[in-house]
Amino acid sequence: MNESGIQQLNLNDVPQLSGRVKYFDGEIGFADDIRSVVNLVDAFKVNFVAMIFCTSGALSMKVNSVQFNIKANDGLLIDMQSVVSDITYDNDMSCKIICISLEGGITFMTKSVFEAFLHIKQNPVVHFSHDEMELMSRYYELARFKMEHPEVGSTGKDAMHTILRAYVIDMIANLTSHYGEERDMAMMRQGDKIFHRFVLLLAKSNGVQRSVKDYADELCVSPKYLTSICRKHEGKTASELIALNTTGHIKQMLLYSTLSIKEIALQLGFENLSFFGKYVKKHLGHSPNNFRKLHDYGR
Repeated sequence: MNESGIQQLNLNDVPQLSGRVKYFDGEIGFADDIRSVVNLVDAFKVNFVAMIFCTSGALSMKVNSVQFNIKANDGLLIDMQSVVSDITYDNDMSCKIICISLEGGITFMTKSVFEAFLHIKQNPVVHFSHDEMELMSRYYELARFKMEHPEVGSTGKDAMHTILRAYVIDMIANLTSHYGEERDMAMMRQGDKIFHRFVLLLAKSNGVQRSVKDYADELCVSPKYLTSICRKHEGKTASELIALNTTGHIKQMLLYSTLSIKEIALQLGFENLSFFGKYVKKHLGHSPNNFRKLHDYGR
């Protein structure tokens, strides 16, 4: 989809744009080059969060019309709804890219992570220490080895998912350490504070289905006001963010747990299997059982 000549990129578009994608599961993807994206798209708006690690050479780009330059051991965080353009790089540039969908990102959310991201929006370039970059590189190599040698060790998807979750968790922890775990809440605008609390409530819910009114009542605001705040911060309604949170947990539980469909439905607060099945069909395009079969669950 185009918006004023700017192409909208969803996470599902990434495998088609880059020939160097090393892993992609719909929520997390990573690649080791940005050149093929540059050759295909001049300017684009991302509907996911991306972290670019520069391992050698230099890379520059505009994010929301602001010029950023990164070199070896630098990381650049690109937030959702950001417009990226004017990408240039040295001939010897190498980088690693991690992309996380909103629904995947919510499952990693904690107070310190959220506050770090608020700060990163204002200062998106991070200079990592040698050891921090080494850790990120080793995770990357481990994940790549596992993908290239699936016969070694566990053959289930849960092993790969565990590696990738650990990768992202440590990446976020490194980011948090650079920006500190505390941020003066008094300096935040009221809407930012409410959105902050809303996202933390989503994270604490563990995907349990709740209404916008439930969250609005707990935050002492109207559902309409909560939705307007969510639109401002993420370009989505409160209802859409709640659904993304629940859907993210449903996908993880269907693919990486041994719980039955009934057990998953009960754990996530659905009244009955019929309602759960309709919800999954609406948001994932398949019934719970067919979604598992489609993704080779248990193999």
